[in-house]
Amino acid sequence: MGVSLGDLGSVRVLVVDDYERWHEFVSTMFQKQPELEIIGRVSDGLEAVQKAKQLQPDLILLDIGLPTLNGIGAARRIREVSPASKILFVSENRSRDIAEEALRTGAGGYVVKSDAGSEILPAIKVVLEGKRFVSASLAGHDLAEPIEDQSGNFQRKDIVIPFRARKKIRHEVEFYADDTGFVDGFAHFIEAALKEGKAVIVVATDSHRASLLQRLTADGLNMPAEIEQGNYIPLEVTRTLSSFMVNNSPDPVMFRKVAGGLIMRAARGVKREHRQVAFCGEGVHVLLAACNLEATITLERMWNEMGTHYELDILFGYFRSDFATEEEISTFERVCAEHSAVYGAK
Repeated sequence: MGVSLGDLGSVRVLVVDDYERWHEFVSTMFQKQPELEIIGRVSDGLEAVQKAKQLQPDLILLDIGLPTLNGIGAARRIREVSPASKILFVSENRSRDIAEEALRTGAGGYVVKSDAGSEILPAIKVVLEGKRFVSASLAGHDLAEPIEDQSGNFQRKDIVIPFRARKKIRHEVEFYADDTGFVDGFAHFIEAALKEGKAVIVVATDSHRASLLQRLTADGLNMPAEIEQGNYIPLEVTRTLSSFMVNNSPDPVMFRKVAGGLIMRAARGVKREHRQVAFCGEGVHVLLAACNLEATITLERMWNEMGTHYELDILFGYFRSDFATEEEISTFERVCAEHSAVYGAK
């Protein structure tokens, strides 16, 4: 991660989340950070308040959606019973209103879970230093509102936002239980893009492309016309990957040439110039299924770069079975960390 916590001394951490895999992910990450000691793990808001009062932790990692008492309510009570504890919200909730309300409790930061793989340690460091950290995917929101300090006064705090998210990118991921879920998820993305007047590039297996065509037609779209006009460009995933893979890894120069050519082709179409483009594909899943994690992450980042340059809407699809074992928790978190939004993770 490149983040040193040694100058902060020993930090006693209470982890509050009702998702067991999250507890396991945090434990795995903290194994490489001896300064961070997990002194308690709870899954309920009321229990979090009780544990905070009992343990007086230095730092509390707090989810929003908790049983009995939600994270925001828990944070307010924790400030009363353990005022010295720093609070860092870690949630998949991306609502601006929710994030603002969470920060108004006096919490030191808000990290979106899908960004946690790259942001959790920097966020912890910033929060423990008494500053405020806002997750990259929320950087476009005005979260610099005055907040109430522990004495009941309102003030502004320095805000740290990761540099990579100064541009807003729609680079989403969805995890599917089966082929039906895959087709449904991609079809929804494609239909929405076409209705907005965008061209769509789809990279999928032959069977998924056939199922998508059938589904889109059943939903009332004139797919022969969409294809003829260049609005819908379906490509086979293995052939597409082979066009820029070298030694089992995406070649940057070849990738930019292939992807850039596809995007420009889609943007021009037949009747319109310079329209927006949406891309959805399962190439990353194919690479991950072949046990090539590093190539998967590399491809994710290359498409992220293209998304920034061309202002693409991007959706990648994986199957939940790709992350079925306990050993694959870190892989799951690395994948999630590359995206602006995560769907179907549970």
